[in-house]
Order: sequence, then C-alpha cells, then structure tokens
Amino acid sequence: MNKIKEFLKDESGMGVVEILLIIVVLIAMVIIFQDEITKLVNSIWRSIGKSAKKIY
Repeated sequence: MNKIKEFLKDESGMGVVEILLIIVVLIAMVIIFQDEITKLVNSIWRSIGKSAKKIY
C-alpha cells in the first residue's frame, strides 16, 4: 500500500509532461500564424539583401 502512495506522490515525470505541452503549444502557434511568420521572415531577408548590396 505504501508503494502505491509513493507512486502517486512521485512527480519526477512532470518535467517531461510540461516540456511536451510547451512544444505542442509552440507547434500550434506556428501552424496558426504560418502566413504571418513567412511574411516577416521574407521581409527580414529582403532587408538584409538590400543592406548587403549597399555595403558591396
């Protein structure tokens, strides 16, 4: 009976569950905001390209 109580009180696996939940939320956000993220990244690359042309 004590072993069962110890097992139920054991929280060593909670870190893994929390990390998995965070990863799932991040993946969901990327899927939801995929178009906005793509536009932002493209804008940043264009800006970098324009700045690089000014230097060279």
